[in-house]
Amino acid sequence: MGSVAVRDVVRDVVAEVAPEELPVVDGLAGFDDGTVVRRLRRGGNRREPLGFGLGEIAVMVAPVVWIVVDQIAQKVAGTAVDGAAKGMRALLRKVFRKGPARVVVPPLTPEQLAEGWRKVYEAALHRGMSEERARAVADAVVARLTLDASDEEEPG
Repeated sequence: MGSVAVRDVVRDVVAEVAPEELPVVDGLAGFDDGTVVRRLRRGGNRREPLGFGLGEIAVMVAPVVWIVVDQIAQKVAGTAVDGAAKGMRALLRKVFRKGPARVVVPPLTPEQLAEGWRKVYEAALHRGMSEERARAVADAVVARLTLDASDEEEPG
């Protein structure tokens, strides 16, 4: 198929470049992707049910990767749906007790990968990472996103 779940990209990148943050990723894993992105975007709040304030992770790798890879997935997949369709999906999930769909990143073109690298790099710098660390994070994200594509292209 070639698509990869955003949360899998986040976990793999964090494991590679910031393994000390894996407990954060694991703590977020209990939430659906939309909730995670909303919480990470709005930052810390004293009433966070995760047991730690997200404001404390402002310059960590996990939030940068999760937010930017989610944006890439949303843009590339064209998953913008109107409110009625979104509401209908939520209702059907409740009826059939199916969990929320995971956000996935479809296979990307070289141009989309380059744009993704730039977005991760800029977001990391904006969050206060050094240029070297921002480059390492962006490189790891692109490497992870191309991993599934290269596996797909190899015969049997």
